[in-house]
Amino acid sequence: MMQFVVDGLINASLIALGAIGLSMTYNILRFANFAQGEILATGAYFALAVVVLIGAGAGALGPLAFGWPLLVAMVFAIVATSLVVLVVDWLLFRPLRSKNASRITLIMAAFGLSLIGRNVITLLVGGDPQYFSFYIPKAITVFGVKATPDEIAMFGITALAVFVLHLFLTRTTLGKSMRATAENPTLAQINGIDTRSVIRWTWIIGASLAAIAGTLQGHTIQLRPEMGFDLLLPMFAALIVGGGTSMYGVVAGALLIGLSEALAVGVGLSAYRLSIAFMVMLLVLLVRPQGLFGEKA
Repeated sequence: MMQFVVDGLINASLIALGAIGLSMTYNILRFANFAQGEILATGAYFALAVVVLIGAGAGALGPLAFGWPLLVAMVFAIVATSLVVLVVDWLLFRPLRSKNASRITLIMAAFGLSLIGRNVITLLVGGDPQYFSFYIPKAITVFGVKATPDEIAMFGITALAVFVLHLFLTRTTLGKSMRATAENPTLAQINGIDTRSVIRWTWIIGASLAAIAGTLQGHTIQLRPEMGFDLLLPMFAALIVGGGTSMYGVVAGALLIGLSEALAVGVGLSAYRLSIAFMVMLLVLLVRPQGLFGEKA
């Protein structure tokens, strides 16, 4: 059973990265970004392009199967994905915001963008799965639990990203401005906060976390145009379970969803793992409707 707990923690780390970006969009831009999955997939394919360009197997890093090219590719994916997202915001969401579009309009625009993005990715790279095939991780066994050094590193990268984001939001002026905008955008603007800059950085941070998650998922599993869409529902579930307003709640929600899916596989219900995760979400909401870290209305 411990094996499935470890697998659940690793899965939860991917869900958490995407869901935190989703929560920032939800709290600052005030709509559910259904295109977050496609942002994740875009980052993964950017990373694959760089790794292929640099060459297979260059620069090993100790026991890790991946070398420095994957880290370089991840940085490039963060930058490239952020630029793509900013262009999309400039072309689509900013005009809608300037016209005071309703929340449902923004949601439907994001949903349409998700469909377009997934089809564009399929058109450009094809529908077949692709792999960082020259990376062949070897599992190590500790107390009967198997995990690859790459999976452990992936969990560490997620923890580091969450810690850095925590410091950014609590210690920097921009981070505090983002929290103020999330709390009350009108009041934040009245007090001189540059909400346009806040919005730009919201997109950049959300895209960066998604690009990291996409690269790590592509490395440990595979790359497909639907890879982000498959994670979209678990990401939303983590957001809802966590309460929607707290980064730490989102992480807790991701852990609960990831562990629920893994334990479902452990008891032989792999075909229903997503359903079981959502049943857990509903049970949490029945006990605590505002979510684990949400505040009562």
